[in-house]
Amino acid sequence: MTTSLAKSRISEFVVGLVFGLGLIVSGMTDPGKVLGFLDLAGLWDPSLAFVMGGAIAVGLFAFALAKKRTTSFLGGAMHLPTSSDIDLRLVIGSLVFGAGWGLAGFCPGPAIVSAGAGQPKAIVFVLAMLAGMWIFEMAEGRARRTSKNHQAGAL
Repeated sequence: MTTSLAKSRISEFVVGLVFGLGLIVSGMTDPGKVLGFLDLAGLWDPSLAFVMGGAIAVGLFAFALAKKRTTSFLGGAMHLPTSSDIDLRLVIGSLVFGAGWGLAGFCPGPAIVSAGAGQPKAIVFVLAMLAGMWIFEMAEGRARRTSKNHQAGAL
């Protein structure tokens, strides 16, 4: 393993560890707390709003800084998203994500942390999430192949 790749992997591990610890400390890995936050008509728990607000503030600062850079802090190329389109796929994906979050009380990051801690509900969620990702990739691959076949036939 090259030195820069080793540095990159160590940095990725440390950032992931800090992120996971932040999720635990903030209560994001507790589905009951998350569902309490989403229960606007019942006993609403606003504490996660502060967690989200803090995350948004950090994200705004980080993206503002990243936009001014051409390389990452470790020397790699910067790859920032450029699309700002809101299309049907984005809306449907957002609705599915929100429904899953509301039903299970997990979103992907906290679910992986909770699954790593051995929470059975989180393990089921992560397996279902991975199955959904696999199904999506298979459907996308099929759609790409069908599109290529139609384009080849039109020539």
